[in-house]
Amino acid sequence: MRRLILASLMALAACTNANDLDEPTADLGNFLLGHNVVIASKAQKGPLSRDASAEEMSTAIKAAIDDRFLRYDGDHYYHLGVSVEGYNIALPGVPLVAAPKSVLILNLTVWDDAQQVKLTPEPVKLTVFESFSGDTIIGSGLTKSKEEQLANLAANTAKQIEQFLEQNREWFGPLPAPTSAKGRAMGIVAKPGLRDATAPAAPAAAAPVTAPSSVHAPVAAPAPPSTTEVTPPPAATGGGLVPITSGL
Repeated sequence: MRRLILASLMALAACTNANDLDEPTADLGNFLLGHNVVIASKAQKGPLSRDASAEEMSTAIKAAIDDRFLRYDGDHYYHLGVSVEGYNIALPGVPLVAAPKSVLILNLTVWDDAQQVKLTPEPVKLTVFESFSGDTIIGSGLTKSKEEQLANLAANTAKQIEQFLEQNREWFGPLPAPTSAKGRAMGIVAKPGLRDATAPAAPAAAAPVTAPSSVHAPVAAPAPPSTTEVTPPPAATGGGLVPITSGL
């Protein structure tokens, strides 16, 4: 039985290789990351788990999602919402025969910004295990800090979300991805997400200052005021964004 469990964990780890951020992105068509929302306030702690705050979990998962999905530079915003439902972060000092695995239980929702519709009518449940390696076979609580365990789980969460989106490729338009960015290792900067859309524009360059002429030109008489009425342009009416926290 223990061999069967070990083989299953190895298979799960093989399917979730999160160490590929310097490789070409998957074909997700016109995908561009919009809102990245992670909540963990209602996460239930497992029986053999270290304590982790909602902020610690949400911060780690948000960072991992940014690392993976800001590499995509499509032209259509999609929003990702993650709710952490439960977690078990392996304790240190547990004997080998009872060495627990670290795991997250999550609900995922995906929104299409342009159509303002939820692409996942019901939240998709994901079970994310830590990566298998020589120092986790005896329990990562013995070999890793809580921060390392969370980072591992968060990276695997982002990878598993990417795999789910690949399985639903039809959501992201019929055309292949416009580019195949390779992320930070290739020095490529992705388009900013919606949270950066309100960043102030760079100041315009100042006009060059020329030295005054020694010859004074005659001053022209001011032009008479125009009697043409100027109609102000209509105010912009941007569409409201889908409430990201609904259904999480």
